[in-house]
Amino acid sequence: QVQLVESGGGLVQAGGSLTLSCAASGRTSNNGMGWFRQAPGKERESVASISRNGGDTYYTDSVKGRFTISRDNAKNTVYLRMNSLEPEDTAVYYCALGRDIGALTVRGVYYWGKGTLVTVSS
Repeated sequence: QVQLVESGGGLVQAGGSLTLSCAASGRTSNNGMGWFRQAPGKERESVASISRNGGDTYYTDSVKGRFTISRDNAKNTVYLRMNSLEPEDTAVYYCALGRDIGALTVRGVYYWGKGTLVTVSS
């Protein structure tokens, strides 16, 4: 059993930046990891994912050029740097650990964090 604990969410003005962190209780170097988000009344969607060695990254179109995912396997931690935030980015952000086959999808997730709220004001 792996536990994922997110941190770094909060309230920020449009155009601002935040960095989310996700610390895992166990080894993560064999798995893909990613960030998903869910806004009120919407389905959970993939935001970004990263391969087990960090060599491949994937982003949903709406965040390309603004968000950067990275990982530190020595610390069992994955990060999401979010720049130029928009009100549309407001959501609960979830860390996920799963399969290391291409972009991480909901169906490929083994473990979820409990989420951290990001609110972007206009």
